[in-house]
Amino acid sequence: MGRILALDYGTKRVGIAVTDPLQIIATALDTIHPNDVINFIVNYSQKESVDLIVVGLPIQMNGQPSESEMHIKPFLKKLIQQIPSIPVVRYDERYTTKMAISTMIEGGYKKKQRQDKKNLDSMSATLILQGYLLSTQ
Repeated sequence: MGRILALDYGTKRVGIAVTDPLQIIATALDTIHPNDVINFIVNYSQKESVDLIVVGLPIQMNGQPSESEMHIKPFLKKLIQQIPSIPVVRYDERYTTKMAISTMIEGGYKKKQRQDKKNLDSMSATLILQGYLLSTQ
């Protein structure tokens, strides 16, 4: 069984989370620039078996896609073209940023650590992945 990667895609940073090989536990992996994501996934999947990529689906409260979706769609097209062997699914990412902040506070992150957007993005990717894992059980 391979790992599942999750991406919290943003125009400035992409948070990345990954499961263990048994696909039970989601862990923050890294935060990188959007231009480097596909190369990162290619390199990572050469070292570790990856069964699936989960990409956050930003939806507004009214159920409509948020403005950031217009940046995600071209990325997804390129990702699928570059790595056709790994399936890609979308998962609703509503509230992940708020939940990430709460999780960081509960986890004892200091204020300076919580203000670091890299920590926030990788935590958001972890929450997207945890939500996806729970939805498939």
